[in-house]
Amino acid sequence: MLTELQIRDLAVVEDVTVPLEPGLNAVTGETGAGKSIVVGALHLLLGGRASAGVVRSGRPRAVVEGVAEVGDRKDVAAALDELGLEPDNGRLVFRREIRAGGRSRGWVNGSPAAASVLRSLGALLVDIHGQHEHARLLSPDFQRRILDAFGDCRAPSERVAAAFHRAAGLRERLAELEARSRDMEERAGLARFQADEIRAAELRAGEEEELCDEAKRLSNAGLLARETGTLHQSLFAGEGAVTDRLADAVRRLRRLGEVDPALLPVASALDDAYHGVAEAAAELGRYSQDVEQDPSRLEAVQERQALLHEIGRKHGGSVEAAIEKGEALARELAALDSAAVDAGALGAELEAAEATWRTEAEALSARRRAAADRLRDEAQALFPGLGLEGGRFDVVLEPLPEPSRRGLEAVRLMASMNPGFPLAALAEIASGGELSRVMLALKSVLTGIDDLPTLVFDEVDAGIGGAVATKVGDCLDALARGRQVIVVTHLARVASRASSHLLVEKRVAGDATTVSLGRLDFPQRVREIARMLGGDPDSASSVRHARELLKRPDMECPLGTESRTRSPR
Repeated sequence: MLTELQIRDLAVVEDVTVPLEPGLNAVTGETGAGKSIVVGALHLLLGGRASAGVVRSGRPRAVVEGVAEVGDRKDVAAALDELGLEPDNGRLVFRREIRAGGRSRGWVNGSPAAASVLRSLGALLVDIHGQHEHARLLSPDFQRRILDAFGDCRAPSERVAAAFHRAAGLRERLAELEARSRDMEERAGLARFQADEIRAAELRAGEEEELCDEAKRLSNAGLLARETGTLHQSLFAGEGAVTDRLADAVRRLRRLGEVDPALLPVASALDDAYHGVAEAAAELGRYSQDVEQDPSRLEAVQERQALLHEIGRKHGGSVEAAIEKGEALARELAALDSAAVDAGALGAELEAAEATWRTEAEALSARRRAAADRLRDEAQALFPGLGLEGGRFDVVLEPLPEPSRRGLEAVRLMASMNPGFPLAALAEIASGGELSRVMLALKSVLTGIDDLPTLVFDEVDAGIGGAVATKVGDCLDALARGRQVIVVTHLARVASRASSHLLVEKRVAGDATTVSLGRLDFPQRVREIARMLGGDPDSASSVRHARELLKRPDMECPLGTESRTRSPR
């Protein structure tokens, strides 16, 4: 719970420290005194939107600081651990600073913290209800959250949302796959034609060079045969052949080597040359005999060259590019076949996911239907105690036109504030004061389910008075049993139920306006309650009435005991 709130240079507040106690804390003051400044400061402290306009005129910054006792709450400890923060002896110190230029900064236990961090931690500790809260009560999403909280539907709701998002993800993947398949199908005919054309050509890397060499040989076969034949004759087979002359030289040198052995190595070298020339000549002779002079083969080679040139021109500029394109087309066509298989598998997976969502959503719907009946009965039972005699309340589940992450239905809170009038949506029938009391009834029903330690109500008693005000005060008092409730009120019957009473006073000195806020002792409370009753705090009748209100014993709360002691479902 909150134990202290310090406000400096915020709007008309110069420097006040607000002490807060367990139970019901009432904040009162004259009209226009600035009672709601406490709620505004809490909004800022817990990450609400800040603007330069909240800074007191002539001051460089506004500062709001608050202390909350968190004890050993596991949810707070987990949130702090995730944020890399630690409690200070079981407490949190929030600080928010808004500069005159509009920029703001925040801290938690002295560590810098963004507004989002303040909001996330504050949501675990404080729930603020004010005039703006009526808009929330009219929101279908907020109405659904009320029912789900009452029916302990958080886990089923999370399962429904998870199943919905899984099915939605599969549906998106399937749509993308089908779109890609349609795009591929549109060009599949051309792709298949091109792939077949390239495949039929039986392309092979390096073939162009090989065909070029073969074409040269076939085109010059006669020349090659003649020239190699002539060389064979001159080297080996003809008169005066090179091999004959080398043989003669070898014989002569060997004879001379008998005279001078130094010539024998020369004879050996020429003998080696003889054998090399003879071998080369033999190869030339075979070549001249084997040269292929085949015009039909030359024509086939030239046709193949023309085909490769055409395939290369059409598919990338070269045979190598055409080979790569053929491989890419084959992969694309295989992917098309695979896409059909994948689409079938995804479709089956999507069908199973949708069935899971449907099962979880129907289970959630059954839980909501049971919770709706209980919420209707328990909330309506509070209406007479809140001055709504003859009023009726209902929770209607309306089927949604299509699947939703929230389930099969929307939740609508319906009411009739007067006997004989049909049920209608809250926005159509309720005044601001009636909405306040409906919200109070719902919060009362949620007592024991909603474990927030601090509830803040700003002008929740607007538009009511008399006996109804007394009963509203009793309800607020009941809500404050076991938790902290802060209520900004203008009604004596509400303020008199508080265990701690804070008075807001505005003072004007020259051109300066300041607001003070302090806790009242019993005599001071009598005077303030008397003022709230009749406007004259010195009136004997008002003072007597104030004492009676402050001293009256606890009355049976219109909530009954069940709503205060119910354990979470």
